[in-house]
Amino acid sequence: MIDLYYWTTPNGHKVTMLLEETGIPYRIIPVNIGKGEQFDPEFLRISPNNRIPAMVDHEPPGGGSPLSLFESGAILLYLAEKTGRFIPSEIRGRAEVLQWLFWQMGGLGPMAGQNGHFNIYAPEKVPYAIDRYTKETNRLYGVLDKRLADREFVAGEYSIADMASYPWIVPHKAHGQDLDEFPHLKRWFETIRARPATERAYARAKEINPQSGQPMTDEEKKVLFGQTAATVGRS
Repeated sequence: MIDLYYWTTPNGHKVTMLLEETGIPYRIIPVNIGKGEQFDPEFLRISPNNRIPAMVDHEPPGGGSPLSLFESGAILLYLAEKTGRFIPSEIRGRAEVLQWLFWQMGGLGPMAGQNGHFNIYAPEKVPYAIDRYTKETNRLYGVLDKRLADREFVAGEYSIADMASYPWIVPHKAHGQDLDEFPHLKRWFETIRARPATERAYARAKEINPQSGQPMTDEEKKVLFGQTAATVGRS
């Protein structure tokens, strides 16, 4: 059984997509980041970076005590290796998946995240920041579109690299991107959206947080933005 500490963000959706694909039994433990639940001491013992998702595997490979993990990319890789699915075992195929997984973790996610922050959540409109991150998101969409021109999925077969990237494309309109400009990306996006496991994962999101997608309150913004080292309770 997996305990998944989760909220309805792109990084959270990555993991529910994989869990639904593999059929691993899991239990969602909601961590309402708008209410500051990510700073609870119990959660920080599992996720010292005070971010979701995090997980505890009560049946890790090889047995022993429960194994906890934070960081969505690390969780995807762990679960793929545990099940032997969605990452090739041979070195070349594995390298293809890993480089695109890390591309999402280091590029698409952070850049699209900053895009969303300055376009949607920032208390003041900063034209340079909006232009910077909108253009960089557009560039990354172009990279992905070119990659998908001659293959169905990012690394050939459907993999954790696709699951990592898909949730960050979902808010494309809010991020100022038109999928019609990226035909290969659009085809890939629609293919993944139609997968039963993807549909189930996003249905779980609506169950957990019916307000997902609604504007943040000022109080939620105070909780989420402007954190310092004091927030994590340094000793």
